[in-house]
Amino acid sequence: MAGTAGTAEGRVTRGTTGVNRLRRVDRWIATLPVLRRAEDPLVVDLGYGASATTALELHGRLAKIRPEVEIVGIEIDPERVAVASRSAKPGVSFRRGGFEVPLPTGRRATIIRALNVLRQYDESEVAAAWKSMLGRLQPGGILVEGTCNEIGRVCSWVALDSAGPQSLTVSLRLEALDKPSIVAERLPKALIHRNVPGERIHEFLIALDRHWQLNAPLSVYGPFQRWIATVEGMRTDGWPVLGGKSRWRLGELTVAWGAVAPA
Repeated sequence: MAGTAGTAEGRVTRGTTGVNRLRRVDRWIATLPVLRRAEDPLVVDLGYGASATTALELHGRLAKIRPEVEIVGIEIDPERVAVASRSAKPGVSFRRGGFEVPLPTGRRATIIRALNVLRQYDESEVAAAWKSMLGRLQPGGILVEGTCNEIGRVCSWVALDSAGPQSLTVSLRLEALDKPSIVAERLPKALIHRNVPGERIHEFLIALDRHWQLNAPLSVYGPFQRWIATVEGMRTDGWPVLGGKSRWRLGELTVAWGAVAPA
């Protein structure tokens, strides 16, 4: 989100967006138990950018799980809100705001998705932004904050609840993947400057590349088998891998936050 707008918390982002850019994180969000059990399934697309695309796509994906889900797109730039509002429809609306996550009639969000927003901030600003967004969640709600490349093939995100960060997920397009550490360029702001010797995320990426290389012979069976073996190797080495093969086959790897948190 240059400049503060009114009482909104944050700065205007470049607004880059694109069709299917956030598909990887959307399908992960669709698996969250809180989406299924929430009495008020309200999901926020924070910093959706120059068009309504990502909010509309999010609604389409989550409505398959909760038909009554409601998506609220929030942007600081009033012109972007005006443009996006032309695409509003039942279940999808747009409003002006920032990290304070203004919602109608005091409602709180089940899930807040903030992708490619904090990338333009300093690392020192992350904690305050997280705190503001977490304060707008329902009990048991989840904040999903991360980054992806322009076409959504290299992604990573942190999942947070009221207790703080809980996990880091890496999601990659496996076909023609050279090294998994390509995700270093798209780590969440809390980690992207920590990919240096002595930091846990640095050791994580080194280990991930090593297992990917060790399992290169499995490429004859396809990149998915190679990735599954890579993740299994990480788990055998003691990395706290979460989830199972149904997620790994999508090019995902989720680990507990403590394994990669800044030292």
